[in-house]
Amino acid sequence: MFNFKNRVVVISGASSGLGAQMAKGFAKQGATLVITARRVEKLEKVAEEVRMLGAECTPIPCDVTNVESVNEAARKVEEKYGKVDVLINCAGSAKNNGVLNMTDEEWDFTIKTDLTSVFNVTRAFANIMKKNNYGRIINIASMYGMVGNMAMDTVAYHSSKGGVINFTRAVAAELAKYNITCNAICPGYFDTELTHDTLITDSFTAYMKATVPLGRYGKEGELNAGAIFLASEEASYVTGVILPIDGGYTAV
Repeated sequence: MFNFKNRVVVISGASSGLGAQMAKGFAKQGATLVITARRVEKLEKVAEEVRMLGAECTPIPCDVTNVESVNEAARKVEEKYGKVDVLINCAGSAKNNGVLNMTDEEWDFTIKTDLTSVFNVTRAFANIMKKNNYGRIINIASMYGMVGNMAMDTVAYHSSKGGVINFTRAVAAELAKYNITCNAICPGYFDTELTHDTLITDSFTAYMKATVPLGRYGKEGELNAGAIFLASEEASYVTGVILPIDGGYTAV
């Protein structure tokens, strides 16, 4: 089970954090990787680490907020491989603030980076999947797309990830006729480049221990099993699912 030999897996936002971790996870399952991000040097480094695991890996610079950049990346992938079997939308960033003080710029940046980008990338690569009548789309949302929180004010992030969740359901319903599934993973607190400075504080660690039933942050690689399952041939009857991997945060 879960053999990805001859499967082309495209991961956006793969120059660090969860995207890089999932690239290595799929490499161990025999996949052919295409990884995209804006930071070319970091992307190349991850590509080398993936190749050391025995997998083919093609890094492609791409700004997911730029439609032309996304479409060009999709063209390059189709030109090289002729297909895309799996797409993982992992790219994202956010500017944190509450509804009372958030600026238009902070709101627009977060929505564009975390929600509109998922639309841009999905549109481009799902059109390749449609031609081959096969595809697995996985959107990396967040447990914050399912609930509010009392630890920090980040209203645009909650809103964008909530949008990704229902975007996932809409795409699942629309593309089922093309044998394309679409599911979302909602990570909890994982220590990544984007979250590290917040998570290491004593106050946030205390909040985590009080609110996460497993009492700890997610470890490197703990998202991989969920992604590999949802991307697999074996998960052919699973679509429109929202899967929290959050240590139980959304269960209480």
